[in-house]
Amino acid sequence: MIELPLAWRGITSAAVLTFAHTLGEFGVILMVGGATPGETKTVSIAIYDKVQSFDIAAAGTLSLILLATSLVAIAISYGVFGRQASSSRYQGR
Repeated sequence: MIELPLAWRGITSAAVLTFAHTLGEFGVILMVGGATPGETKTVSIAIYDKVQSFDIAAAGTLSLILLATSLVAIAISYGVFGRQASSSRYQGR
């Protein structure tokens, strides 16, 4: 049980980066998941649907929401783990 407390920062930052990456996942969900209405709808597929129906304003709004969510997730990751990593670097760890 010594490894888990030492690895929590890496595991948590991997989870945050995985979340940020999967927000924009498009091809896999569209091709493998089939984009089943009401079941496999994601924001990236909703943006695609809006563009296909020429609703550019709604597609832009959804894109900004997706961008903001990704930036917040990455900022949290850097905020939580960036300070601790830089402080331990100066302490000789």
